[in-house]
Amino acid sequence: HAVIGHEGGYVNDPNDPGGETNFGISKRAYPHLDIKNLTLNEARDIYHRDYWVKALCPSFPDPLRFQLFDTAVNSGPGMAVVLLQRALGVKDDGVAGPITMKAVAEVKSVAVLSVLFLAARLRFMTGLDNWPHHGKGWARRIATNLEEVCGPL
Repeated sequence: HAVIGHEGGYVNDPNDPGGETNFGISKRAYPHLDIKNLTLNEARDIYHRDYWVKALCPSFPDPLRFQLFDTAVNSGPGMAVVLLQRALGVKDDGVAGPITMKAVAEVKSVAVLSVLFLAARLRFMTGLDNWPHHGKGWARRIATNLEEVCGPL
């Protein structure tokens, strides 16, 4: 629910390389779908199949699994894994194989890893061509995620 809240409803922004989007599902990624009339349940099915499962989110501990999922929806499952690998300091090939999984298992703090992951995500996003148009919203999204990782004082 939190990711869908980040993504919002139907938008057809000419500055978005994904084209028209609804619930974060883009026409570029899903050219066969009627994006404007996509239902919330259809979006949830796509999220589960193409982002939650493909980024191997169930294999990771909380709060990291949510951060991976949110990033997979925003930037693709492969990039989510690349950013995790960068945060871990292992080869960033986009494959969550044994080296990546071992590195995650050996971290002392999943919360600290999650913050480092979000730092890698922000660094990546500031380099995107459409940062001037979407950066403010992306930065707010990452700030909200940081607050959720840290929890209350």
